[in-house]
Amino acid sequence: MTNNIKVLICGTGFAGQGHAESFRYAGAEVVGIVGRTASVVQQVAKDLNIPYAGTDWQQALKDCKPDVVSIATPGGAHVEPIKQAIEFGCHVFCDKPLTQSGETAKELQDLAVAKNVKTAFAASFRYMPHIRHAKQLVAEGVIGEPLEVECISHFNLERDIPFGWSHRKEDGGGRLNNNFTHKLSIVTSVIGEEIMSLMGEVRDDLGKAPIVEGVHNFKNRRDFIPEDLNDPSLEWGESNVEWSYTVLAKLNCEFAKKPVSVMFKHGGLHPRFNEDHIVFYGSKGAIYIKGHYGSGPLYIYGDNKEWQEVPLPADIAASVPDVEGDTEQNWRYLIRELINDIKGEDVQPYLTFKEGSQYQQIIDLIRENDNWTDVSHLK
Repeated sequence: MTNNIKVLICGTGFAGQGHAESFRYAGAEVVGIVGRTASVVQQVAKDLNIPYAGTDWQQALKDCKPDVVSIATPGGAHVEPIKQAIEFGCHVFCDKPLTQSGETAKELQDLAVAKNVKTAFAASFRYMPHIRHAKQLVAEGVIGEPLEVECISHFNLERDIPFGWSHRKEDGGGRLNNNFTHKLSIVTSVIGEEIMSLMGEVRDDLGKAPIVEGVHNFKNRRDFIPEDLNDPSLEWGESNVEWSYTVLAKLNCEFAKKPVSVMFKHGGLHPRFNEDHIVFYGSKGAIYIKGHYGSGPLYIYGDNKEWQEVPLPADIAASVPDVEGDTEQNWRYLIRELINDIKGEDVQPYLTFKEGSQYQQIIDLIRENDNWTDVSHLK
């Protein structure tokens, strides 16, 4: 393979456009983009100066002959394009969730291993600068032996966002697929990748959402909320996914004698009172990071019994990709790692379809929601 790595994008929305720019940032050549609607994909290709635009994914694989494909559609549309790309021998970068079920995610992982292609799974908020700093601090023993982790977030999403893929399990929707994947990735990156056990509870607090035509870009869906929600002609779609979850987990950690306890609490529709946060507690101190995905700042509680803000180390700050937006920064970071790996350069371990498959199987288990013990008979 030459250094001129060719990339084909699947998806024309926010993620597809962001992936394209991220691959260019890493020095790759974006040779084509595929979408469902001809007029949309042609316009996006024109706007991004991508030479090939099409609606037939398999034909695009033949025409473009990419080295890497980037999957930027909702999770329910991932399986067949990825299968076809792996069959062509392409390396695959895929946004989360990997698929809509643990079974299909495991199938894709097995295919990738059998074909010996590289994969990257973009539960990529583990690359937030303050998260990488926390990983460094924990490894240095700043908080002593890690004991437990707390992840709290409340998004206060509008209940009347138009009905779409995020409301449907079969399309890769739900807060576990689109929030928990990042949170689990963040915690495992700091504490350790070995997830030993977990239990969880989910709840659909939404029920239904208005059906509105014309929503294309996920980030702009709020602009399409109907002005009159009592309009009798308005159609409604039924949600079948969770909008809140609570998950408890135990992770193995090389710096701890016992498994580290983790609590993930997320309310997609609930308002926050104080800031969302991630906290790593240890035997000698703690690390507190503001923000649901650890945007910062970071504080350390140590021997002086006070919380003190700690600036980013210069090397971590210098490695942050030059682009606005946390999502875009993290895409660029992970894609840079993937491209360097494909080129044969030394890189740090990154998330692959192995973790994508594991995460999806874990989500299936949480959604079974069968961890309750009936105590109604106790008097």
